[in-house]
Amino acid sequence: MAAPLKGLILCGGRSTRMQQDKSLIAYHGVPQWQYLYELVRSVLPEVYVSCREDQQENLRTDIDVITDSVEGGGPSIGLLSANKAFPDAAWLVLAVDLPLISEQSINYLITQRQAEKDATSLISPVNHLPEPLIAIWEPSGLQKLWQNVTEGRNCPRKTLLNADIHQIENPFSAEHFNANTPDEMKEAGAQLGLQ
Repeated sequence: MAAPLKGLILCGGRSTRMQQDKSLIAYHGVPQWQYLYELVRSVLPEVYVSCREDQQENLRTDIDVITDSVEGGGPSIGLLSANKAFPDAAWLVLAVDLPLISEQSINYLITQRQAEKDATSLISPVNHLPEPLIAIWEPSGLQKLWQNVTEGRNCPRKTLLNADIHQIENPFSAEHFNANTPDEMKEAGAQLGLQ
């Protein structure tokens, strides 16, 4: 039987290259964390925002939050904090720096889920590697991530590369665009017709 699927929006990064908190950028008229939260909430009943403790003041009080259990560990810490809170759950994970992602990509990922695998991941159109932060992580995949982090290997992509995963091409691959710098933020805004 498949593990119950919950949504997780990863917001805990420091956003140093962007020079401002990426979760608060309003590409869609609301902070990016809220846009992604509502997007995933439209297809899954349980969605959580993973963030640092000092970011909670920027979130609405009516949402479910999972606070990163360790500082500075990157997205792996957000994933593992969620796994610690709900060890039997699978997680549909989205990074907050995906301004172009839409319901069509999320629905496609869910319909392609293979729960018997460690993860179901969309493939990056840029480097053709698994996208660890546009993926569904099953409990077995998260156990492998725990092991890697314990051994000092914090990269979730490397965990996926060495796991039994289902990789799929996204027919909406333009939505994979990551905005991590001010120039990329402007590019995302242009693609969304904001300029």
